[in-house]
Amino acid sequence: MVVFHTSCGGQNKPDPPKEKIKSEIKDVSTSGLIDTKYEYTDSGGKNLIIQNSFPKGEGYTDPNGKEYFKTIFWTQIINETFDTLKVTIDFPLDSFEIQSSSGAYRKLLLPPNTMTIDKNPLFDYGLNLKSFLDNNRNKPSSLKRTINPKESSGFYVVSLFIKSKSGWPTAKSAGGTRAGFSLKGQNLFYRINDNEIHCGRINLKNLILKNQRTSGI
Repeated sequence: MVVFHTSCGGQNKPDPPKEKIKSEIKDVSTSGLIDTKYEYTDSGGKNLIIQNSFPKGEGYTDPNGKEYFKTIFWTQIINETFDTLKVTIDFPLDSFEIQSSSGAYRKLLLPPNTMTIDKNPLFDYGLNLKSFLDNNRNKPSSLKRTINPKESSGFYVVSLFIKSKSGWPTAKSAGGTRAGFSLKGQNLFYRINDNEIHCGRINLKNLILKNQRTSGI
């Protein structure tokens, strides 16, 4: 926590200049690059912002010849509060069924790379995923980030759609996949279309949802 001390000795002092938020990815909520934005406020009126991207996807074949469709998203968390934010995310080892009795399953993975806005137009958001997926597709996936006050951090989520008897989605239909993080208290949830899973925690308390924006797509 950053502690600010203010003297009340009766002297008139000019207001300090407004602090700029240092970001690995700047606030891009009005640029058309994000699908959903959640803004939470603390008791002091300072905000914690979660921004979730649109998907990019294509096929992937593992070293054993098993076929998947991978979809890549990124999330940015902006910490405008005066407290250091600690984020812990854990995705389960097991895949989960997309819809009851559908026979289609997804596996969620967290590459260790950091996302920056200059990578947004790049193929797969700048990720070289072949080696990561070959070595981590059958492992549990986790991520820990510490975000200092007035800073932000961006990271990736990869969804592996495991091929079923009916096949896998095309790149066009994958554009209908929507996903992203949000908060309920100190608990992080990840929503992917109609599925929502509890997947992590943050250390900050008493945050209240102030605003929610979606692309409407």
